[in-house]
Amino acid sequence: MKFRFYTCDVFTETRFGGNPLAVLPDARGLSDQDMQQIAREFNYSETTFVFPPDGPNTRKVLIFTPAQEMPFAGHPNVGTAFVLATLGQVEPGLVSFEELAGIVPITIEEKGGRLYCELKAPNP
Repeated sequence: MKFRFYTCDVFTETRFGGNPLAVLPDARGLSDQDMQQIAREFNYSETTFVFPPDGPNTRKVLIFTPAQEMPFAGHPNVGTAFVLATLGQVEPGLVSFEELAGIVPITIEEKGGRLYCELKAPNP
């Protein structure tokens, strides 16, 4: 099986600055073990795997570090929203990601030809 992935630098406008992130925008068909091995291979602080939502939300997003799955983390959500918007898979506005920690609302805005993403952390 082949899977498309993107890497991005979150919280920066400088290439190779900020927090690196790998995003697989369509991870259907991958097992938890597959995702863990892929995250280990990238060796970034986090890698996200995007799936169709289980409920009425925009997407389901799983976050893995090289060592384990994470219920929530900030920069992976911002980066994933940015990648999906850049690919035209989501429109600017409010999107919601289903995650282990709960629903994560993210606002995507376009200003001056640039995309900006802001999230609200789910309740503990």
